[in-house]
Amino acid sequence: MFRNFFGPAALVVSVLGLVACDRSGTESVAPPQPSSDFVIDYDEFQLDNGLQVIFHVDRSDPVVAVSLTAHVGSAREKEGRTGFAHLFEHLLFLESENLGRGGLDAMSARIGGSGANGSTSRDVTNYYQTVPKDALEKMLWAEADKLGWFINTVTEPVLAKEKQVVKNEKRQSYDNRPYGHAQYVIDRNLYPEGHPYSWQVIGSLEDLDNATLDDVKTFFRRWYVPNNVTLVVAGDFDPQQAKALVQKYFGEIPAGEAIERAPKQLVTLKETKRRFYEDNFAREPQLTLAWPTVPRYSEDSYPLAVLTEYLSDGKRAPLYRVLVEDEQLTSNVAMGAYESELAGQVQLEVQAFSGRDLDAVYAGIQKAFSLFEKEGIAEQDLERIKAGQEVAFYNSLSSVLGKGFQLAQYQMYADDPGYVSEDIERLLAVTAEDVKRVYQKYIADKPFVAVSFVPKGEQALALADSTAAQVVEEQIVNGAEDAVDPSAQAEYQKTSSKIDRSVEPAYGAPAQTAVPDVWQSELSNGIAVYGIENSEVPTVNFSLVIDGGQLQESIDKTGVANLAAMLMERGTKNRTPEELETAIQILGADISVSAAQDAFRFDVTTLARNFNEVFALLQEMLLEPRWDEKELVLAKKSVTSQIKRAEAEPNAIASKTFARLLHGDDSIRGYSGLGTEESVAAITMDDLKAYYAQYLSPSVARAHVVGDISQKDFLAAAESLAKQWPAKPVKVPDPKSEPAKPGIYFVDVPDSKQSVLRIGRLAMPAVSDDYYPAVFTNYILGGGGFASRLMQELREGKGYTYGIGSSVSSDKTGGRFAIGSGVRANVTAESVQLIDDILEDYPSTYTEADLENSRSYLVRANTRAFETAGAKLGLLEKMSEFGWPADYVRKHEAIAKAMTVEKVQKIADEYMQPDSMIWVVVGDRATQLERLQKLGLGEPTLVKND
Repeated sequence: MFRNFFGPAALVVSVLGLVACDRSGTESVAPPQPSSDFVIDYDEFQLDNGLQVIFHVDRSDPVVAVSLTAHVGSAREKEGRTGFAHLFEHLLFLESENLGRGGLDAMSARIGGSGANGSTSRDVTNYYQTVPKDALEKMLWAEADKLGWFINTVTEPVLAKEKQVVKNEKRQSYDNRPYGHAQYVIDRNLYPEGHPYSWQVIGSLEDLDNATLDDVKTFFRRWYVPNNVTLVVAGDFDPQQAKALVQKYFGEIPAGEAIERAPKQLVTLKETKRRFYEDNFAREPQLTLAWPTVPRYSEDSYPLAVLTEYLSDGKRAPLYRVLVEDEQLTSNVAMGAYESELAGQVQLEVQAFSGRDLDAVYAGIQKAFSLFEKEGIAEQDLERIKAGQEVAFYNSLSSVLGKGFQLAQYQMYADDPGYVSEDIERLLAVTAEDVKRVYQKYIADKPFVAVSFVPKGEQALALADSTAAQVVEEQIVNGAEDAVDPSAQAEYQKTSSKIDRSVEPAYGAPAQTAVPDVWQSELSNGIAVYGIENSEVPTVNFSLVIDGGQLQESIDKTGVANLAAMLMERGTKNRTPEELETAIQILGADISVSAAQDAFRFDVTTLARNFNEVFALLQEMLLEPRWDEKELVLAKKSVTSQIKRAEAEPNAIASKTFARLLHGDDSIRGYSGLGTEESVAAITMDDLKAYYAQYLSPSVARAHVVGDISQKDFLAAAESLAKQWPAKPVKVPDPKSEPAKPGIYFVDVPDSKQSVLRIGRLAMPAVSDDYYPAVFTNYILGGGGFASRLMQELREGKGYTYGIGSSVSSDKTGGRFAIGSGVRANVTAESVQLIDDILEDYPSTYTEADLENSRSYLVRANTRAFETAGAKLGLLEKMSEFGWPADYVRKHEAIAKAMTVEKVQKIADEYMQPDSMIWVVVGDRATQLERLQKLGLGEPTLVKND
């Protein structure tokens, strides 16, 4: 679980990341030569109090990542007192004695950090942020304050409010979404009562309600101590200076009681268990099977990773062949390992098409297993899997935070930060015999847990002989929670220190934004090319963006662009879908084709050593698509399934309704790129071929490349494509939007545990002079994460929501301002009123301090603007789309420095006033509509969910 609500979670893909593979090769392709000699250089030392410290120096960007990982997760809790580790993930951001209330978020908002964040798992809790390198001392001071000068600030009111925030997270992530309780049912039945993995990381609402202040403080003092914590600093810094600072700020924190590593607790099922649950939000039945296996980094975990991907993913994977292609029971099969420190499990998940019996799905699974038992796994499949995992591993290291996470993960789970070489060696050593062995040992004819989640009233679709799962459903009662006083100040006794910690440290030597060197060229067919050479990791990222996308569709036949993209991934003139997939994967590459609202895209990730071969495959996909009729049938079934699932998902309903109201019935921008069930059913292969022939042209295309390849080598490869792909004129439509009148629009989803809000209006294009001033203006309102007013008022002040934010998003021809959140159902009206008040008061209450905080953050944040390959690719795409120079951040910095309170007020008055906005509320009409009507903000309009 991650604290950040709107920003992308910082996930580390380990070398055991899952990759696609298929059963056997159909042509001779030279496999990559993976190597196990890769290392992440690091230094480690330990303070006298037991704090483990790991340093990794990387001077490629002027940034530093600081992460603090406590070796405590939900596994250290006790039944009846669950959710404490995750609760502390929240509490540790609120206040500490020297940072003050909201201090870390407020500091992050000034120093240009990525935003203080954290995550909790079964085994560990971590806190992390990437900041400009001159803010390293500030971060070490702050992290030490959280560890040694925090717990006294947790008072009864603080605990009560944060309990409400965690409850909102549970409602948003589990209670108010399809299949949200599935993992709870699986783990409750897979692990025996009392096993630390038998409950969920987030805990139960009952346990949270019952948690006392003494319970919480006792838990902290036992586990959040230096001798149970690892500090990782990664990036551009001086190790000797940093070591002295670590000693200065962390050295006097007293060690806690000795903590031993928890013993492994493997489980064995004596018999198969079958459970079912009627899900209020599901529109299609889902079957999940789970088998107990082994902990992370165990010897058998490596062949299990290969086995699960081989069985489930790939055009000729046994499960795909039977369930997707032959019997057409589903569009997708997912199988993977959920491995933790003490135990592990393998799970197989199938969301069947609407109305399909899960007994038929189970029979198909058994048929697929029989195929594997008969055929085994080919050597070429092993090579493909290993190549894919090598790329996944390198991609996880494209940021200093990724490197830091990997070092901490190895320290926690393998007791060795340098485990990376052994990790790769063990992966590469997996044999076909190993894969067969673990299948027989853990899967074949072994007891399992089977969980059927079916739509309300469709119990008959559940697996035979299933009994009802015990799931606690929260009852939403208006006024059930006590009000929170956001102005209340915690009273506590200060903790002594040998140094003065009351003053935030000064910045170090200034960190300068490093704008990458960009080369530009043009192919002979007119495609503009933008590139950045970067050899930090041996990979290449490439994108070909063709303007148009969904904009080229007609309203009576939406979904054509999306289906065309799907079919272009499925075979070429001379390669079957299986052959194409094999050729791509054995090179350790990924080529994806997608259609967005305003563009049709080809995105490529590959090992640098295989770029020419991968680019040749991309060229083949672009110039010689197969247009396979069988694949069109499968693709249409898949899309129809996605549409059905979205019909009951409150966030999807809110986004669809908001788009239609914002753009109107006559603009394609108001329609989903998936299409509708009716439009998808009507689409033919001729429609896809016509779209391809009319709208994909070099005249509206632009290319971007980042990675370990020179300009000369890239252009040599790309010119072959240019010679075979002549340009033709294409006009990209710019449909006019006709928004609905401002006001509240309500969509009924009975028994919703949360109400989903989408609020906003049309705004300016990215090329407008108002664009970046609007981004600046929005920062304090809702763009600044936990330091923004919306988040501070609705989450930190009231506990109404898990998260809320606002954004200014724009393209070449238009844009929008939007607010999004999910709020506790019984405070729907209060949340709407509070947001209205914040928007109304924002211009008049904006201060010089707000101005300085925005300026400081937005200027300083540019030091990390181009750290990853993805960020560099984004720079190139902005240059090609908007005509911006490579150093456009300099212009944005100049705008930020020139902003005044008056300019902010003018922008806010023009684009951010509540009476100019569309307010979409998706929730339970029976309990919430009348309360909205009483607000006096206008009569809500009921909108059908269709």
